[in-house]
Amino acid sequence: MALNYIWTGFFLVGFVAALAQWLFLGDTEIFKRIIDGTFSSAKMAVMDIALPLAGVMTLWLGIMNVGEKAGAINLFARIIAPFFSRIFPEVPREHPANGHMVMNFSANILGLDNAATPFGLKAMESLQTLNPRKDEASDAQIMFLVIQTSGLTVIPLAIMAQRAILGAANPADIFIPTLIATFCSTLTGIVAVSLRQGINLLHPVVFGWIGGLTAIIGGIVFYITHYLDKSEIERFSVVAANLILFSIIAAFMVAALRKRVNVFEAFIEGAKGGIETSLKIIPYLVGMLVAISVVRNSGILGMIVNAFAWVFTQLGLPTDFVGALPTALMKPLSGSGSRAMMIDAMTTYGVDSFVGRLASILQGAADTTFYIVALYFGSVGIRKTRYAIGYGLIADLAGVIAAIFVAYLFFG
Repeated sequence: MALNYIWTGFFLVGFVAALAQWLFLGDTEIFKRIIDGTFSSAKMAVMDIALPLAGVMTLWLGIMNVGEKAGAINLFARIIAPFFSRIFPEVPREHPANGHMVMNFSANILGLDNAATPFGLKAMESLQTLNPRKDEASDAQIMFLVIQTSGLTVIPLAIMAQRAILGAANPADIFIPTLIATFCSTLTGIVAVSLRQGINLLHPVVFGWIGGLTAIIGGIVFYITHYLDKSEIERFSVVAANLILFSIIAAFMVAALRKRVNVFEAFIEGAKGGIETSLKIIPYLVGMLVAISVVRNSGILGMIVNAFAWVFTQLGLPTDFVGALPTALMKPLSGSGSRAMMIDAMTTYGVDSFVGRLASILQGAADTTFYIVALYFGSVGIRKTRYAIGYGLIADLAGVIAAIFVAYLFFG
């Protein structure tokens, strides 16, 4: 429903703004620019983005299916299970919800969205069996949902694929910055909800996980800021990102061979979903890019960006990041909308520009809070969300701030 209002609102606001410019400023070309922009955006959505995306997604979905067959999800599940049992204290240790949640997060971390969503819905259904008030979210359900909205993903496949399609020199150069930003979002969400629910963050297992991962991320940032100059930072990001990605591919294949998986057949099985995924997003991509084109060509988007620039100028802050803020503002509301905003930023400012890279990092720093609340709580009939949305948005804000910080650190 939110997406319906957003999409319709873009067209109506654009129309009103264009009408005002025609009547009061005498801009007789405004309607032509808007209509030309709709045709251009629709063509770009299909010919320049969705169809080339099919090849990239076919490759990576095939590789990810090899990893799934090799047992990558089960491995991650075994590793993170002790931590999860502590941050969900009201869930009995042997309850099926634990397995479903661990599998969901393991699939999310690996970027396996197709596997993550069914596990997530099953996890919410299992948690509902422990919920004494069926129309009100339990503490465990809120913790689960806030971690979902923080969008922790180690491998941002779709974002790197979009960057590759738009001609980025190094599509994976946003890999480490995105990892840092989404970690900050997830950490903030877990800590905030734990404090609200009275979960013991000083328990050795919980503190070990949170402290250990924070130390690793902090160590990377410390090393970058103290030992590398700007050119070396970008080189570090590119080399490290591509090394990690290629190592993951090699590890998947070695593990699959050890389990006697037919690697090529597993790849083909997963790759079949690449074209299907690309075709599935065409209507959404066309719809959102055309709507954003209307807003941009009517001058509204420029006004919003200029307003943010003015505010940050008054505060004495830099303003070269404000062009990416529409992606951050759209992200909690709509995944397809924020993806379209990201693409718009990359095509407007340049895929390898500071704004283009920051928009990519913002897209991967968090997830669609309102959509996730509607999907997961709606699937089990929960109407009273309590503090879930507020804490999900706190995690989103932390991801936005972290994304801006690391963008300046790596590319500023």
